[in-house]
Amino acid sequence: MGREEQIIEERIKKIEELKKAGINPYPDRFSLHEKRNWSKEIKENYSKLKGEEKSKSSKVVAGRVMTTRDFGKISFVTLQDLKGNIQLVFQDKGTPKKALELFKKVDSGDIVGARGNPMKTKTGEVSLLVKELYILTKSFLPLPDKHKGIQDEEERLRKRYLDIIMNEEVKEIFIKKQIFWSEIRNFLTKKGFLEVETPVLENSAGGAAATPFKTHHNALDLDVYLRISMGELWQKKLLVAGYEKTFEIGRQFRNEGMDAEHLQDYTQMEFYWGYANYEDGMKLVEEMYKNVAKAVLGTLKFERGGYKIDLSKKWARHDFEKTIKEKTGIDIYKSGKPKIMKKLKELSQRDDPKGPKLDYDPSLEKWKLIDALWKYCRRQLSGPGFLIGQPVELAPLAKRNPKDPHKVEQFQIIIAGSEVGNGYSELNDPADQEARFIEQRKLGEKGDKDAMDHDKSFVEALKYGMPPACGFGVSERLFAFLMNRPIRECQVFPLMRPEAEEMLEKKK
Repeated sequence: MGREEQIIEERIKKIEELKKAGINPYPDRFSLHEKRNWSKEIKENYSKLKGEEKSKSSKVVAGRVMTTRDFGKISFVTLQDLKGNIQLVFQDKGTPKKALELFKKVDSGDIVGARGNPMKTKTGEVSLLVKELYILTKSFLPLPDKHKGIQDEEERLRKRYLDIIMNEEVKEIFIKKQIFWSEIRNFLTKKGFLEVETPVLENSAGGAAATPFKTHHNALDLDVYLRISMGELWQKKLLVAGYEKTFEIGRQFRNEGMDAEHLQDYTQMEFYWGYANYEDGMKLVEEMYKNVAKAVLGTLKFERGGYKIDLSKKWARHDFEKTIKEKTGIDIYKSGKPKIMKKLKELSQRDDPKGPKLDYDPSLEKWKLIDALWKYCRRQLSGPGFLIGQPVELAPLAKRNPKDPHKVEQFQIIIAGSEVGNGYSELNDPADQEARFIEQRKLGEKGDKDAMDHDKSFVEALKYGMPPACGFGVSERLFAFLMNRPIRECQVFPLMRPEAEEMLEKKK
């Protein structure tokens, strides 16, 4: 019998012994839960107690047993709750016999409740001298080694619940993530934006250049797509309807590659602001990012992948055309595909640790190749800053710049060599919009999987008149940047291959 099997057998035996003694190892509630205290608060408030208050003050805790140490006349349990941990002390002369006997049935991983008096041990650790003990859930399986944790990354993500139990930093990530989205929601609400909900299933995949997931709707007997934007075309229809400021936070789906910055299933926020343009959007977004960083990190300074970021600095502006020419020598409007291909091949062969995988597939359209050039240049920009002056060919939903009709009024947030937010003055000329949709359809017919559908219902809505507006979107990639972690590690339960498939992959 292996060590784990032996541990499980011993725990099953203890469960049976508890039941025989009339103790339910899985009660439906903790009778003292309304009087419960957090471990962190007990420690912080101990120094405020005076004289007899320290020995007579009664506190109630509940949580998971992380370790047990039995020294005969005195024993210790490390109890972990949501806000920290505290040491429980079981002492022959200080703990009632009933609690001492029940302690013998406790193992690491069990969930217990306890009432006791705050005290300091000889080592100076604020602890709780136990007077009452309650077993609330008896665990079958032992926790991972407290020093090693879970070593395999895939297992750590697959068994995220264990990862959170064993790693305080991981637990803190998802508390901060709630702060992140709450701050964005509160910021926009205070600015007068109305939160809305738009369809997740759509007849056509619109609002972004991305490959959608396709499924079938049985009741209506039609193929539909999971949305690839946070209701962009729907929110613009609401602008037509007369709402002036809307936003949505929700899940969106793109059937594309995975890396440290991209997932197929993630949370996004998009807002649409009537009677404003991209200049107004840049001011609002800079303020929002600073508020969010301050709320999540307590500072405007952080690191991401070797870049040092300070959001309090003046945000630079990088022109798309000028930046590419400065860093690669390519004039995007005068250079043809062969010259661009040659440059991409040259750049891809450089030993550049910050360089992306440059896609120079000859079947790609010129502007797709230029976009790959830009991504090379972007890696050299630390930020914070705005990218402006994008070509109209790369932004089919953005308004043309009246000073240069080859470009659009678009801005992207550049932080740590990457794009973490995208906005623009919204195109509200129905004729121009329809012409761009037609161009997108032609690209799709040539094999461009990211080309947008021709959404006739949206064009029809524009014909009724949509006010000038600025739209902007940011995903949880920004949160991953603030945490300085891959985006997959910033999702509580990222999509994983079935475990059997994972094992086969490793054997290969």
